[in-house]
Amino acid sequence: MSNTFFKFKQFNINQDRCGMKVSTDAVVLGALAGRNAYESILDIGTGTAVIALMLAQRFETAKVLGVEIDTEAFGQAVENIKESKFAERVIALNQDFQTYSDKSEQEFDMIISNPPYFPDHIKTKDAQRNKALHNDALSFAELVAGVSKCLKKSGEFWVILPPRQMQDLDNICKSHQLFPFHKVNLKDKQESKIIRVIQGFSYLNESTLEHELFIKNPDGSFADAYQKLLKDFLLIF
Repeated sequence: MSNTFFKFKQFNINQDRCGMKVSTDAVVLGALAGRNAYESILDIGTGTAVIALMLAQRFETAKVLGVEIDTEAFGQAVENIKESKFAERVIALNQDFQTYSDKSEQEFDMIISNPPYFPDHIKTKDAQRNKALHNDALSFAELVAGVSKCLKKSGEFWVILPPRQMQDLDNICKSHQLFPFHKVNLKDKQESKIIRVIQGFSYLNESTLEHELFIKNPDGSFADAYQKLLKDFLLIF
């Protein structure tokens, strides 16, 4: 998924000016997150706006706001939104999330993020990609603190991370009285280790529904559940 554009069934994503291209993480999160009919959605670190547009497709009355700190990525997000049929319900804002959450008075039914998660990873010479991958500009503590300011008491916070980083985020969420209610362990194949965890958090301390999703069958073909999840979005299904 590293071309200069990526074609979905109902919209296109140009990504030549973005540090983070369309990824499996993004499309799985965009297709899987959510259990209600939302009216307002906030996408933190919207990048190309791929998740924002997927959610606009899924939730037909929802208004979606994407916040993006990187100027080039923001410009590309605006371009992708304007060229889509969801332009009346999706907007992007060029601002860091800390400032947005401090100043905004709007509360959202759903907040979603595919956040940077390398706090001490060896960085590349590509400053834009570093910003997309490393959480120097938005730590987990800052992310959750901002979410707690912007999320309705009845709302949901959805996020995707590697397992270890999700444990860290989970602990921070609990300190803000945000508790997991849905957990999906993503694997390449059923017998493989967990590569990502998708979790939904809410202020309701309810039991957690947990299951696993694997991308491929043992023979390398795409698994049925993965195809079913993404069939409304990806042209290959």
